[in-house]
Amino acid sequence: MNRWVSVAAIGVTLGALAVADARQLPTELPSTKFVSGQNVVPYFEGWIRNADGTFDLVFGYFNRNWQEEPAVAPGPNNSVEPGGPDRGQPTFFLPRRQSWVFRVRVPRDFGTQVVTWTITVNGKTEKAYGDLMPVEEITERIVMTRGNLNPGTDDPNTPPSITIVPLSGMSAMSAADGKNSQTLTAMVRDDGLPKPRPVVNRPKPAGDATTIQAQANSSASGRPRGLTLAWMQLRGPGKVIFDPQGPTAVAEGKAMATARFPQRGIYVLRATANDGALSTTADVTVAVDQGTAGR
Repeated sequence: MNRWVSVAAIGVTLGALAVADARQLPTELPSTKFVSGQNVVPYFEGWIRNADGTFDLVFGYFNRNWQEEPAVAPGPNNSVEPGGPDRGQPTFFLPRRQSWVFRVRVPRDFGTQVVTWTITVNGKTEKAYGDLMPVEEITERIVMTRGNLNPGTDDPNTPPSITIVPLSGMSAMSAADGKNSQTLTAMVRDDGLPKPRPVVNRPKPAGDATTIQAQANSSASGRPRGLTLAWMQLRGPGKVIFDPQGPTAVAEGKAMATARFPQRGIYVLRATANDGALSTTADVTVAVDQGTAGR
């Protein structure tokens, strides 16, 4: 008798937990994809202890839209406090989840204070709270691995280094250039670890033309092996178009891309070098004047 009472009690408890969990589920179901009109949610990723006693609070975001890329200048709709509203946070939000995007450095005596990042997009306000709770401590290695398993200090692999070649002395592109694009050149050095996995020569696909083309497209869409570099946009009043897009192979220590700017303004672009396990970032600021915008 007691056994059946216990089972029933467990069933009631599990049912209550299921109801409680259901209340915490996001209103956006996994199968629902919103092209636009949704909010942007800031995330606190954790904090890093610096050698000088200061701390870096690391933030990212989740743009719930699959296509809409809001541009929100620092101010009442995009603020970091205290010390803001502008503390270097992104002002251009790419679709979906973007992790480890920016940092706020706080002094050694920060104590129990809180840094709050507030974003209002499409009429909805979201906040992220960064503090120094012990359970939120992370390391540079965790950021370099994009949150993957930290191999520890015994790992011989060192992260790549990036040097952005100066933009030909142009802090602002001259109207005389008659264009609104800029060549971006990144010099990348790495120790060659980890060794890229060899390319496996798969047997020629068999089947009808549709099946063969689908398999070929799937194979071609894989990211390059070994050392790669990719560009993304952090700030700017409009969307920057990169050519090529996505990760590209670093050849002879160099990777080049073209960035096309839609309108005048200040843009911050980020290069990320990845050796297959560890990544490093470097940012560059480009000022586009009125004379070149839209040409």
